[in-house]
Amino acid sequence: MAKATSKAAPKVAKKTSAKPASTTSTKSIEIDKAADLALAKLKELNLDAPLQGELEWCIGSYSFDKNPEGLIKMISKAITVFNEEKAKKTKGVTPKLISDLSGAIKK
Repeated sequence: MAKATSKAAPKVAKKTSAKPASTTSTKSIEIDKAADLALAKLKELNLDAPLQGELEWCIGSYSFDKNPEGLIKMISKAITVFNEEKAKKTKGVTPKLISDLSGAIKK
């Protein structure tokens, strides 16, 4: 007896393309990281305690309502503080830190 051959459809590799992240989710990840970075650096250098409190509050608020307006304002204030400290040559305030924060709020 001859073996019956079945004609099965050839297997085609499925293309697994990653879904492009929406602009809001990309922005929110960056703004979250920037806010956390700014807060950590402010605490590390013991700078502007009122700004630290406001930034903590805005981070909590943002996690609830996803409105980045407050974070953008607080990060802008932090950039101003960091620029002043950079002019004083405070150790730990780098141009990269300032440019990372600036990039996060401009997107």
